[in-house]
Amino acid sequence: MLVAYDPQWPLEFAALQQTLLRAMGTLAVSIEHVGSTAVPELAAKPILDVDLVIASPESLAEAIRVLSPLGYIHEGDLGIAGREAFARQSEDVPRDGTGRVWQEHHLYVCARDSAELARHLAFRDQLRRNPEIAHEYEQLKRRLAQQFPRDRAAYSRGKTEFVEAVLRIQPDAGSNSSIGFPSGSSI
Repeated sequence: MLVAYDPQWPLEFAALQQTLLRAMGTLAVSIEHVGSTAVPELAAKPILDVDLVIASPESLAEAIRVLSPLGYIHEGDLGIAGREAFARQSEDVPRDGTGRVWQEHHLYVCARDSAELARHLAFRDQLRRNPEIAHEYEQLKRRLAQQFPRDRAAYSRGKTEFVEAVLRIQPDAGSNSSIGFPSGSSI
């Protein structure tokens, strides 16, 4: 279910980021807020997407070791090379000793040179720079949510062509760029 942008999302991310940084120490190169909740004014499913960036794939075993006591379960790459997914055992994950119930989120670990990390950041940044494109994306997501209310895979597949088109836009193309899919588009 898509909801209107919530100004709490960046605050929730900041708290999550600080907790993860404390736990990860120097193992974390950075922690990035990606996905629709990272784009101001964009309607989204109220689930934060978080990319925990490590120096290299060789650091993954140590990241798994550190994230496990926080309540994260490594699920592998789930078919997407360069992006390791982690599930939460419960809503108090990451466990920081406070018992806090955290905003629902997806945690991914990516090496800093991962192509998937680069895609996440480029897409987020294009939407942040181009409100017209962000609006088109929101309209597409609304159509897909109506078309596939219970089929998350079909919903995700429906966004693929749009995402790929956005990623082809050069960063210096300006804020008047538009993907221009017709409102009845089936993608």
